[in-house]
Amino acid sequence: MLRAALWVLAGLVLGGIIHIVVILAMPALAATQAWDRVMALGADKGVVVLPQVKPGVDNPLRLDPELAYAACQIDLSKGPGTMTGSLPQSFWSVAIYNEAGNVTFATTNRDGIGNALDLGIFNAAQTRLLAEQTLDIDDGLLIVEADADKVMVIIRLAPPMPENRARYEAALAGLKCGNLSLAAAAGPPSLGAPPSPAPGTQ
Repeated sequence: MLRAALWVLAGLVLGGIIHIVVILAMPALAATQAWDRVMALGADKGVVVLPQVKPGVDNPLRLDPELAYAACQIDLSKGPGTMTGSLPQSFWSVAIYNEAGNVTFATTNRDGIGNALDLGIFNAAQTRLLAEQTLDIDDGLLIVEADADKVMVIIRLAPPMPENRARYEAALAGLKCGNLSLAAAAGPPSLGAPPSPAPGTQ
């Protein structure tokens, strides 16, 4: 009898542990699924405008149907990332996510950056090179340090009226996203070895 009770108790404890593990794993699983869904749309090849959410249709990414969205995935191991362009006179926001679904940076046009988006995304090593002035970048670039090499940039744009949506989505599609082409800051000229004297001059 006692042994049976111990087996029941052990089963309950094990079931409780499994339940807790599943609950804790669900946010990470959801984030991975969202990342994979956006990647399947081609976000690793440039800016993609996410399809508008339709009433009665599945909304796995939990998008707001009133907003227009664009996404771009950047691999910082290939170089610093950039997202640039101009957006309409309306509310918009930009956020940078890592693969775990955590926001590493977010801002809106209400933070005083106007309607021009000029974002530079660097990993820790690239930020150090930037601080040492061994990388040349354009003036006015908003520098953001990411906590991982693979990041997803999400832009949200709020069309004031439904009839404006197509124009606003076209503005999102016109954004440029990818890896920066950086030139190393020129260092002092190499002294090298002295030239060999011409024959007969020694």
